[in-house]
Amino acid sequence: MAKNTDNASSEAASPKRRLFSRKPKADKAPKKPGRLKQLGEVFQMTRKNDPMVVWLMLLAALGIIVVGLVVGLLIKNWITTVLISLPLALLAATMILSRRAEKAAFKQLEGRPGAAGAAMSVLRRGWILKDEPVAVNPRTKDLVFMGIGRAGVVLVSEGPSTRVRALVDAERKRMGRVLPNVPIHVINAGSDEGQVPLAEVGKKMKKLPKSITKLEIGAVDKRLATLGSARLPIPKGIDPNRARPDRKSMRGR
Repeated sequence: MAKNTDNASSEAASPKRRLFSRKPKADKAPKKPGRLKQLGEVFQMTRKNDPMVVWLMLLAALGIIVVGLVVGLLIKNWITTVLISLPLALLAATMILSRRAEKAAFKQLEGRPGAAGAAMSVLRRGWILKDEPVAVNPRTKDLVFMGIGRAGVVLVSEGPSTRVRALVDAERKRMGRVLPNVPIHVINAGSDEGQVPLAEVGKKMKKLPKSITKLEIGAVDKRLATLGSARLPIPKGIDPNRARPDRKSMRGR
C-alpha cells in the first residue's frame, strides 16, 4: 500500500509529458535593453545635465527640413526633398545628442576618485590602458594612471598640479630606468586652471607625436611589467572601474 502511495506521489510531482507537449523552457537570461530604450535613457541623462540639448536637437532637425523644403520649392519637387531631409534631420539630432551626452557623462565624473582613469577609457585601438593607478598617494588620494601607445608612455595624473607633481616625477624616474629611449608624457587632468578637462584627455593623448611602432608598444608594456607591482594599496572609496562612462549607452548602442 505504501508503495502505491509513493508511486502516486512521484507521478504527481513529475507529471508525464504528452506526445506533442512542449519541453519546459529553461530560464532565459535577462534581456538587454533595446536600442530605443538605451537612446531614451541617454536622452534623459543628457537633458538632466544639459537642458539646452533639446533645443539644439530641434534647431538642427528643423534647419535641415527647412533647407530641404526651400530646395524643393525651387526645383518644384518639395515632397521628395522633404522626404530626403527627414532622415538627415534625425541623423543630425542624434549626432548632437551623442556629443552632448559625452560631455554630460564626463561632467558627472568630475570630482569623483578615478575620473582621470575613466577619461582615458575612450581610447581603444592602439592603446594599452591600465585600469588601476600606477601611483597613489594614500594621504591626499592623488592618483596617476598610465597608457601606452604610439606616443610612448602617457601618465595622466589626478589632483592639484603642484601637489601631484612629486608623485608624477617619482613615477617618471622609476619608469625611465627601464625605458631610457621611450618618451614619457604627462597630462594633468582636472577642471582647474592649467589642467586638461576630462573630456579632452583622450583627444590630447591622440594628438601626441608618434615615436614608437605598434610592435614596440607590447615590448614597452612587458618591460614595465619587470618593475613589479610594489605599489601602495588603493585608498578606500576609489574604484576606477566604477567611474568609467558607458560608451555604448552614451551613443545609444
